[in-house]
Amino acid sequence: MRLCGELRIRATQSQGKRYVVWPLRAHVLPAEGQTQVMVWAPKSLHKHAVDRNRLRRLMREAYRLQCDPLKTLEDEGHALHIAIYHMDKQMSDYPQIARAMRKLIDKISANLG
Repeated sequence: MRLCGELRIRATQSQGKRYVVWPLRAHVLPAEGQTQVMVWAPKSLHKHAVDRNRLRRLMREAYRLQCDPLKTLEDEGHALHIAIYHMDKQMSDYPQIARAMRKLIDKISANLG
């Protein structure tokens, strides 16, 4: 499920715990209900919309394929708001993003589980 709503996004970014696995950074905040995720690639780093769209698509796919540890946390009653950010100015390929996403999810689930 997508993280949306300005108040939720700001709370996640300001109060959430940060995890960094290059080139990704995640802000994680415990929440009620279901786990919600938002991915973004900033315009300040990636000027072309096609580049931002590609990065977001790759990050969403990597999360979708590797989110099982977070789903088990959700089943145990630990819902999260997660905002995932691409920090590198260079375009990343899918294997690099998938490795970083796997490490990021493992870090999050280890600290909360």
